[in-house]
Amino acid sequence: MALLTTRSVDAGYGNLQVLYDINLEIEEGTITVIVGPNGSGKSTLLKTIFGLTKVYKGSITFMGKEITHLKPYERARLGLIYLPQLRNIFTRLTVRENFVMGCYLEPEKLEERIDYVLELFPELKGYMDRRAWTLSGGLRQMLGMAMNLMRHPKLLMLDEPTANLAPKITGQVFKKIEELRDNLGITIVLVEQNAKRALEVGDYAYLLVAGRIMFKGKCEELLNHPELAKIYLGIIDSK
Repeated sequence: MALLTTRSVDAGYGNLQVLYDINLEIEEGTITVIVGPNGSGKSTLLKTIFGLTKVYKGSITFMGKEITHLKPYERARLGLIYLPQLRNIFTRLTVRENFVMGCYLEPEKLEERIDYVLELFPELKGYMDRRAWTLSGGLRQMLGMAMNLMRHPKLLMLDEPTANLAPKITGQVFKKIEELRDNLGITIVLVEQNAKRALEVGDYAYLLVAGRIMFKGKCEELLNHPELAKIYLGIIDSK
């Protein structure tokens, strides 16, 4: 059984429909990549799964439980975590205080969880007392992932985690995402404009165009598709 499924979901904001007949199956322990042109509804899809949009039709199931009408905080308590592209950390707080916020549901496990995330993100060790706004873009993204890992998520949704980062830092972030899957078995849904790199690290892919799924399958199948990769993702030669 898939960890998360959506069945025939139509969703949007108020009277503005953005998604049409969305059917997803997210397998446990995998990276599922959502790619597509700008404005195709990728971020809206993550927000819909997390309960931040209006669902007009269809259902969302997580760990065998229907969550279609649950509040976002109720979904978070089930282990479903959404890390948006912007405003994903508390910039006025220190790195350590961000970790405290990430562990608010289980404060008694704070120190244990901090040790846990610092093993995964040792780059943050020297910045525990620094205000988050002083960190580089790459460190901010790592802090955002680390803070949300304090909750021991069952499914982690990442929205454009490499946006506006230098190529070297982008590579480091993608490496961290792979490590979360390979070393910890964390299930990840990744929305990413860097389609080629995302498809190289992912397992399964969905191509979203104008709010509709145009392709679903293995990442390498989309990466090597002679028409879809070129037309919708700008990948001319993936070899």
